[in-house]
Amino acid sequence: MAQSLAVLAQGPAADLAREPRSQEVTDWAARIGWVVGLLIFVALLYWLMRQGWKWRGTLQGDLPEPPPLPSPEETGEARLHAAGRYHGSTSAGQWLDRIVAHGLGTRSRAEITLTGHGVHVVRPGARDFLIPAGQLRGARLDKGIAGKVLTEGGLLVITWRLGDRTLDSGFRLDRAAEHPSWVARIEAMTSGDSGVAVSNHPAATPERDT
Repeated sequence: MAQSLAVLAQGPAADLAREPRSQEVTDWAARIGWVVGLLIFVALLYWLMRQGWKWRGTLQGDLPEPPPLPSPEETGEARLHAAGRYHGSTSAGQWLDRIVAHGLGTRSRAEITLTGHGVHVVRPGARDFLIPAGQLRGARLDKGIAGKVLTEGGLLVITWRLGDRTLDSGFRLDRAAEHPSWVARIEAMTSGDSGVAVSNHPAATPERDT
């Protein structure tokens, strides 16, 4: 008898336990609101960055366009050639004062060639330009330019004149051990030495760009 009463008492409780519970209702309106708000915030940041870029370009409106590349017939013999990345240009000695006029602020892959005309910069998807030999002011090894920081000596910086301004243009060659050769050759050109100068800079440790 007692066992029967226990079974009867447990019956309704067991039935209730077996009943499926309703799932929590997802507040889709709140989720969609958060997503839309985040997208608007990202779009606003992007717009502000573009406006700042345009404003800087307007301030640099007095900067002349870099010379175009000479024709292949006029190029002459290549003294050095390398592939790598162009990381931008700044006012000389001011590595945060980015130059954006005439596409000089666009980072890109690049192939650079040193000839008697100067440094030929070929950039897929961006504007090519020439750093004339007569406008070269020197070259050095550095570690950062325009917001890009590498290891010590991991950046080839070429200093040159464009109009009334002196610029630093930063390149990271695929084989960083070639950087000292470029420094030596450019320094030899700017000093009027027809030979190859010996660089005192240590070879940079190769580093993969990210």
